[in-house]
Amino acid sequence: MQIITLNLNGIRAATKKGFLPWLSAQSADIVCVQELKAQLPDLSADMLSPDGYRGYFHCAEQKGYSGVGIYARKTPDRVIEGIGIADIDAEGRFLQTDFGDLSIISIYLPSGSSGEHRQAAKFYFMEKFFPILQNLMTSGREVILCGDWNIAHKEIDLKNWRSNQKNSGFLPEERTWLSKVFDDIGFVDVFRRLNAESDQYTWWSNRGQAWAKNVGWRIDYQIATPAIAQKACNTAIYKNERFSDHAPLIVDYDYTL
Repeated sequence: MQIITLNLNGIRAATKKGFLPWLSAQSADIVCVQELKAQLPDLSADMLSPDGYRGYFHCAEQKGYSGVGIYARKTPDRVIEGIGIADIDAEGRFLQTDFGDLSIISIYLPSGSSGEHRQAAKFYFMEKFFPILQNLMTSGREVILCGDWNIAHKEIDLKNWRSNQKNSGFLPEERTWLSKVFDDIGFVDVFRRLNAESDQYTWWSNRGQAWAKNVGWRIDYQIATPAIAQKACNTAIYKNERFSDHAPLIVDYDYTL
């Protein structure tokens, strides 16, 4: 089973950069996407169902904002949109697909970088989402949460960590919360289980030649329950083409969907 996650920073913009032909050429079983910046009427037939895939979406109510999706080769047994909290679900941040006893979730945490009000919204989301993560862990299901968590966990996960300690995405409170997701709840950072190297990033600012200089952040994750995480056998960050300011994170699992 191969799973890809990618923040598109706008599905229409990514499509213009060749995302859909690339997607159709992949061998992935599941592709989780975030930041659609579109609603269902905005999506072309190719965006809704690329070759070999069917898309499922949880769009934001606000036009041109947020939204998550999952492209699947196999039809899921169940699809769940949202976490059941109205003001969070209005932003289109959670989509769950169930296949047997495995749940694959596309998740997009708020960014707090645009101001204090959005940082407050991010902390609110984190507070409300933590017990949901606890419930997922104790549900008896295997779970893989794929997406843009908008938090770099450790110093190794961003190039300029010293100068970013007071910036959203690397605040002590955010990093502590993510540590609790791993250490207290028991979820596994699948990429780091397989790759302990530095300079492994999934997002680069559009300023200051960040991409060219690889001055990035690792804020996109596949975070899984322990048993399915143990089946992860290969991972890669795809950088041969650019569809977005994020790069696709690819993980292979020794598991048949």
